[in-house]
Amino acid sequence: MPSETKKLHIAMFPWIAMGHVTPFLHVGNELAKRGHTVSLLLPKKALLKLGHAADPGGSPVNFHTVKVPHVAGLPAGAETCSDIDITENNFLAMAFDAMSPEVEALLRDTIKPDVVFYDFAHWIPDLASRVGFKTVCYQIVSASCMAYGVVPARTIPKDRQLTAEELAAPPPGYPSSTVVLRRHEGMIMSFIGRDYGDIRFDERMAAALSGCDAIGIRTCAEMEGPMCDYLSEQYKKPVFLSGPVLPEVPEGPLEEKWDTWLNKFPPKSVVYCAFGSQVILKKEQFTEMVLGFEMTGLPFFIAAAKPHGVEKVEEALPEGFMERVAGRGVVHCGWVQQTQILSHDSVGCFVSHCGFGSMCESLMSDCQIVLVPRFGDQVLNARLLTAEMKVAVEVERGEMGWFSKEDLCNAVKTVMDVGSEVGDLVRRNHATWKETLVKPGFMDNYIDNFVQQLYQL
Repeated sequence: MPSETKKLHIAMFPWIAMGHVTPFLHVGNELAKRGHTVSLLLPKKALLKLGHAADPGGSPVNFHTVKVPHVAGLPAGAETCSDIDITENNFLAMAFDAMSPEVEALLRDTIKPDVVFYDFAHWIPDLASRVGFKTVCYQIVSASCMAYGVVPARTIPKDRQLTAEELAAPPPGYPSSTVVLRRHEGMIMSFIGRDYGDIRFDERMAAALSGCDAIGIRTCAEMEGPMCDYLSEQYKKPVFLSGPVLPEVPEGPLEEKWDTWLNKFPPKSVVYCAFGSQVILKKEQFTEMVLGFEMTGLPFFIAAAKPHGVEKVEEALPEGFMERVAGRGVVHCGWVQQTQILSHDSVGCFVSHCGFGSMCESLMSDCQIVLVPRFGDQVLNARLLTAEMKVAVEVERGEMGWFSKEDLCNAVKTVMDVGSEVGDLVRRNHATWKETLVKPGFMDNYIDNFVQQLYQL
């Protein structure tokens, strides 16, 4: 084993969406705490969105800003996915790829790293051969999503679009019969055949994974060991696991107004719902959702993005809704302290879109888990928690991905009603998994092993 007297210099260049930048920062913080130099390359707007985490006292990581060049079709001033509509991702990917010369110059002349972490920048391995560094294609989505959607065993013909049924079918050798898509959910996987810049998404990811020295994944073997082994077999290279890399609970108490409101209710009685900033519901679905929470009869706190098609969230609320739920219901469009809310004594259920970060946060909480996935990786994450680990329930959805107020209400009541067999089962299983994840040294051991594997490169 190489001596650790020489600390590593690790550069990181994630896709310019905050859902990618933040997990890269989390693992970067852990590596920097162990004495390694970590340099994170990101646009200025992304740096500003990190807030305190990007302050000199807030993170041991070094930040280097890079310019996002303007390309035709990209709104002026756009630098991250937060600045654009999802339909403009293709143009942002073109701008992202056009950053290559500046990134190369930074890596060669200023940073001079030993290892570079990247995800969407499939051209980083070409720079590695010219500049001289090792590469880790670090994935912040689940191993299940990567194994299902982007492996050599899944081929997409260039001369035609695959059908929903073909896209829903697992690739040959896929190691699970439960973490799968249903037939009508094949449309969720259709993004893998779309252009992402000057290259199709699946081709971009295949190139990124094929060209690296090692694949890194933000997961643990306890949850996704067979998926990680399958990826290693498919790409014929090592897979390094960093563990979920969850940040410590933020310092400071929950905002006073929310703490005061939650304190009105008995322990484990409040339903908290959050879908993340990238999940924006249509007005009709948003209306159906809030009616579903009203139907439960339970106190609820909804933190969601403003729905499409309205200027103010109040326009999507049913007539008389706020009067009917006065005192027991909150609908908030804006950022909230999710970790503190989930740990509040009054919160007993977390309704989530099941992004990988929220998935891990839900497992670390004591809340019952209800899932409403929207996109490909979220659906597979949901099946991992419901069908494989049996720690959650999923809201039933129609073929177009919509759910009814009755389906949402039923899912919440299933886990929250006293004496519910399903509720008792997922609670017991959840407690067992949480015990594993919070075991002293569990997270640290993953990072320490991750570092040892980096030295092996």
